[in-house]
Amino acid sequence: MPSDNGALDATNLRLLEELQRDARLSQAELGRRVGLSAPAVAERLARLERDGTITGYRTAVDPRAFGFTLAAIIRMRPAPRQIPKVAEVAQATPEVAECHRVTGEDCFYMKVHVASVEHLEEVIDRFTPYGQTTTSIIQSSPVVQRELKPA
Repeated sequence: MPSDNGALDATNLRLLEELQRDARLSQAELGRRVGLSAPAVAERLARLERDGTITGYRTAVDPRAFGFTLAAIIRMRPAPRQIPKVAEVAQATPEVAECHRVTGEDCFYMKVHVASVEHLEEVIDRFTPYGQTTTSIIQSSPVVQRELKPA
């Protein structure tokens, strides 16, 4: 279980802030930025990984590099007893970059990356046997992924 905010001291918070900006920083550079030795940084990072505060390190790739020139949001209202099936289809659909089960009229909110409107239609068609979809094409993203900071 991840640390709650009270378990994160100022140094750990600075480490997390730096890593969210650039996860490729070496431990030596991280240490310079937060005033620790590389071994002390390694120990803190290992502890943050072990307790689930750091869940992974990822590379952000522009979907256009893979030919996905279009992004869309698909909201899904499953038919009765179809919630597990929708989740299963989302997990098996590589174009689904994110899938969240949400409250409200729609039960699922998915972000997809596709090559064309026709490709989008194919993805939507995988879901329609299990309920009603509403789709919005993403025009721009003023906030792509913001760094997390303690409340």
